Amino acid sequence: MSILFIEQLLNGLQLGVMLFLMAAGLTLVFGVMGLINLAHGSLYMIGAFAAAFTAELTGSFLLAILASIVAAAVVGMIMEVLIIRRLYNKDHLSQVLATFALILIFSEGTRMIFGSFPLYLSLPDYLSGSVILPGGIQYAFYRLVLIGVGLVVALGLYLLINRTRLGLQIQAGESDREMIAALGVNISTLYTIVFALGAALAGFSGALVGVLQSVQVGMGEPVLILAFVVIVIGGIGSIKGAFIGAILVGMTDTMGSFLIPDMFVYVFGAGAKFAGTIIASMLIYILMAIILLFKPSGLYGGKS
Repeated sequence: MSILFIEQLLNGLQLGVMLFLMAAGLTLVFGVMGLINLAHGSLYMIGAFAAAFTAELTGSFLLAILASIVAAAVVGMIMEVLIIRRLYNKDHLSQVLATFALILIFSEGTRMIFGSFPLYLSLPDYLSGSVILPGGIQYAFYRLVLIGVGLVVALGLYLLINRTRLGLQIQAGESDREMIAALGVNISTLYTIVFALGAALAGFSGALVGVLQSVQVGMGEPVLILAFVVIVIGGIGSIKGAFIGAILVGMTDTMGSFLIPDMFVYVFGAGAKFAGTIIASMLIYILMAIILLFKPSGLYGGKS
């Protein structure tokens, strides 16, 4: 039981760092631009499809990952230049409607290009198999790689936002865009860079997770919902908040699904397992409600 418990903890951490890759881009776009981008999940899907297609074409997993980042970033830049920048001064309802329309366009466009059947992204031999952790725990090597990659990206984003000139411009654009425009910073270029960075993170996440599940149309929307929960919990505009919120959501979702149904069976009998499963699926929203009750702006709202 203890080994299974630790495995689920690691699964929760892995889910958390993958959610962070989605949520970080989303919170950057929403925090800096004030834009509600429902099409962020479509960029996740585009990254996964680009990776699967490139892997099938070249046989290279690393090229597939690179293709996911480039494809999502390029599509994100085109979106921002042609459509998104016309929405900055619109109300949130207009942003929601426009980006929802983009979801439909991307979904049908992807179906036209790749068909309705899912694609599969296979692991190379050097990432396959399991490793033995301390305590005799056998765990998938690729999932450990995902945890490591997510933590490295989190550190890189923190350094980018807090230790570089671009990061300072992003923070300034979040608090006072008129002032940095007056200081000579090209706001349009800054917004395009931020949007492309968020898109690249989403595409990267889609490719990494695409190995663990089938790559199919619509795969980004469930992850987008979790990413919104993450940034609400962590605080809009905060990379640190996105990371903490993602880990909390990943752990709560995974450990809740693992523990709650069995607890209901132990307390109420075998017939209560279904009720326990329902409660477990609601845990992240209960967590969000509790946090917002005491911290309406999220754990780190307004902080980078």
